[in-house]
Amino acid sequence: MKPDFDLLVIGGGMVGACFAALAASDPELSRLRIAVLETHPPTKPPVGADVDLRVSAISRGSQRILESIDAWSRIPPQHVSAYSEMTVWDARGRPRGAGSLHFSAAQTSEPSLGAIVENRRVQWGIYESPAMRSRVTLLRAELAGLQVNVDEAFVTLADGRRIGAELIVGADGAGSLSRKLAGIETRGWEYDQHAFVTHVSTEYPHARTAWQRFLPSGPIAFLPLADGRSSIVWTTTPDHAQFLVSCEPEQLASELTEALGGALGQVGVSGPRAQFPLRLTHALQYCKSRFVLVGDAAHAVHPLAGQGVNLGFLDCAALVQTLSCELAGGSKPTDLGETRVLRRYERWRRSENALALGLIDGLNRLFSNSSSLLGWARQAGLSVVDRSALAKRFFIGRAMGTGGDAPAIVNRAR
Repeated sequence: MKPDFDLLVIGGGMVGACFAALAASDPELSRLRIAVLETHPPTKPPVGADVDLRVSAISRGSQRILESIDAWSRIPPQHVSAYSEMTVWDARGRPRGAGSLHFSAAQTSEPSLGAIVENRRVQWGIYESPAMRSRVTLLRAELAGLQVNVDEAFVTLADGRRIGAELIVGADGAGSLSRKLAGIETRGWEYDQHAFVTHVSTEYPHARTAWQRFLPSGPIAFLPLADGRSSIVWTTTPDHAQFLVSCEPEQLASELTEALGGALGQVGVSGPRAQFPLRLTHALQYCKSRFVLVGDAAHAVHPLAGQGVNLGFLDCAALVQTLSCELAGGSKPTDLGETRVLRRYERWRRSENALALGLIDGLNRLFSNSSSLLGWARQAGLSVVDRSALAKRFFIGRAMGTGGDAPAIVNRAR
């Protein structure tokens, strides 16, 4: 029997919706039957609402991907905070001084390094994109079961329905149920760190700069928001993160001011706060026959470099490119779920993601300690990179999502 859909995406968050919209916009894949399974699809963000705690640093590469599906233009400009500078320094150093690293969009051909945007506005922009609205079927239901083999793939929903597809895409996050049901294992570890998040005002303007200081317990980042405030992501010990959530505003303001070394003057706090545990995971394989993983379902990374959702968007673009090339070469939609096709994507993205995860994990381990010997090495290393045009191009390219083996759409949109 002919399956219900050609492509079925499990998970309609930013990454899952992005894959569906990219596929529906692709000249080769747009004629396929595409569906997204999502229990809680987004609603339009309320007008005049305060900035949500869940924000992401959207790289230039990700912005191009979102532009290609006409989703970026649907995010109100007043909710997009582009940043053109990035300053990183060790706790023993000072901003723009010894032991610091400075990136600038002026060192590239780009107008900015990226932008800070609320997750809900990115997600809504994707759902409002033309291809998503006109060519993608939204299934509002909960996943209960999954079965994949060489010849067929189907999911069982909580309401008892059974939906078949030529290819199922698992995009349901770090705790991916679809990955577990498909029998794909992961490797990784828990960090003895939690991330504390809130929004703050600062005495001095953020100057469209992302500020990050490495402390012995973990990095603290001040990310520029469009309303002049900064979004805080402070990686610290679990006990300290819990203290920061519950302490008095004056105490929190004092701790944040000290943690950033006074780089932005006195800090003021008044908004909501949250904290969550950190973990690194990487799937041992990205695909099986008629099933493939993208985004956090395949890899979860430490937030210090802000690469989580950006790696997921690159996965989506790479998978769409792989599938599109297969159809352009004369294959049928029934061939898209074959392992020979999916492994091309797996080899491509697993190696790229492994490099990113390794770099980010290594930086966290190098900087998150109080060793005086490593402190000297950190300062020296940052200074060397800051003076090396070649090294800076490498790191800027990776941070912007345009370096390495990037999907064609990332560079085609320049």
